[in-house]
Amino acid sequence: MTSCPKKQKFWPRMAAPLLTSAGIALVAALTGAPALAMEITPFRVVNMSPLVQIFGLPVPDSARVLQPNQGEVSLSVNLANNFAIDENNHEAITLDGETYRGALDLRYGLARRFEAGIEIPVVAQSGGFLDGFIEWFHRTFGFNNGGRDEVPRDRLLYRYERDGSDRLVMDDGGVGLGDIRLTGGMQLYDEQTEAPRSLSLRAALKLPTGNSHKLRGSGSVDFSLWLNGSDDFRLGPAGHMTIFGSAGGTVMSDGDVLKDQQRNLAAFGAAGFGWSPADWIALKAQALWHTSLYRDSELRELGNDTIMGTIGGTLAFTERTSLDLGVSEDLSVKTAPDVTFNFALHHRF
Repeated sequence: MTSCPKKQKFWPRMAAPLLTSAGIALVAALTGAPALAMEITPFRVVNMSPLVQIFGLPVPDSARVLQPNQGEVSLSVNLANNFAIDENNHEAITLDGETYRGALDLRYGLARRFEAGIEIPVVAQSGGFLDGFIEWFHRTFGFNNGGRDEVPRDRLLYRYERDGSDRLVMDDGGVGLGDIRLTGGMQLYDEQTEAPRSLSLRAALKLPTGNSHKLRGSGSVDFSLWLNGSDDFRLGPAGHMTIFGSAGGTVMSDGDVLKDQQRNLAAFGAAGFGWSPADWIALKAQALWHTSLYRDSELRELGNDTIMGTIGGTLAFTERTSLDLGVSEDLSVKTAPDVTFNFALHHRF
């Protein structure tokens, strides 16, 4: 088993996300969407690596909780293409396949400064359909395919070998319920001005409802606690800009996936900004970091911290309905999927 070559430098690899953002702006301009007020919030994205998305890490979120008797329903879809082949003297790993995650997120403002919610995900593992497109894109723009063209296309194989024995092998796909999350939020500070500065505390309890053998869940009970802050700046005729950030961590019980190497604590952080040149569109970029979830491994896929970048935007269809479109890349090579496409439709009532 051979290690795949290192990827191209950061800026060439971000060509696809940048083109996607430009496409979002062009499509939005052509649609002639109406002028509507829009709050700029982070992408609610996670690391979709098959060995990471099973845990209940925090998600970048709004610094403002829902008002009393206000509700929000969100439908998110994440499509991740994984390809990493690596080895050392006593370990070898292959992550080749696609992970899909769809989630229904329901939230409600219970009282002044408090909200509660539930997220119900569906997770699928598959050989997928994006390999051909990604290989074509790499060839067209002169990027390295990293060994993709040396293995069967649209293959599903997740395998981790240690000291000559298999610790994890999965080569049959499927779809089913993931790990349900119960969520809550408390408003710590909100200026409630035209350009507000806000801070919220959020928590989530992940339950082991997904099948861990199919990598739809971890088999562990996870509790996350994190802060979300934002500050908004009016730019006159150029619209407004918001900077945002999150920081916190997760406590995890022992799960079923690589149980003897799983960590029980993880730290998390995210930062980004958004610019809204008009009230119906915002362009956003953010970076996400979290510590490794596994110990006793020298492979980057398991033992290294993750740094992941997301770029894209938000379209407001009405005052209460908006759509997030984003593309994520592994800025720290092999610690997250090569590329993840993120879609999220939000509606408040």
